[in-house]
Amino acid sequence: MKLDAKTKVVVTGGAGFLGRHIVAALQKRDVSPLVPRTREVDFRNWEQTRAYIAAQRPQLVIHAAWTGGGIGFMRNHPGTIARDNLLMNTHVLEACREHGVDKFVGIGSVCAYPKFTEVPFKEEDLWLGYPEETNAAYGIAKKMMLVQTQSYRQQYGFNGIYLLPVNLYGPRDNFDLESSHVIPALIRKCV
Repeated sequence: MKLDAKTKVVVTGGAGFLGRHIVAALQKRDVSPLVPRTREVDFRNWEQTRAYIAAQRPQLVIHAAWTGGGIGFMRNHPGTIARDNLLMNTHVLEACREHGVDKFVGIGSVCAYPKFTEVPFKEEDLWLGYPEETNAAYGIAKKMMLVQTQSYRQQYGFNGIYLLPVNLYGPRDNFDLESSHVIPALIRKCV
């Protein structure tokens, strides 16, 4: 897919930590992506998601929206995390298929890998076991997006891919000790 100033792109979660970096990278390529906020469209809601994608008619959707946080947040809110992520993934993917989006890019998580995985991780290791328990609700919801994307390609010929980045950290990260991930929490504690 060719990206230029005319390409209509939606980045769900585009105001979040990873999403802001995706948006900045697109802007460097003269692409001005739409970055819907929750107050505009709640991707956990099917009708709102469907209406948004129908109205915007994007060519490319990069799905980086998520519900999650650090280990403490994951441990205390597994039901919310499982529900929210499964709903967002399903609604965004189906709305993209239904409205003829040219390309869907789903952002997964390293939390999808089994708890006991040799380092460095390999793609073929993804299905060799259950994720670390505190991240399981999130990791399995994200892994399901991979299955959904592959299933949509198989049944509908839908052009979707699933990217699985590993431990992200850097500028504009969350350093709150209650909700941050491991690396920012360690940096904060050291400082």
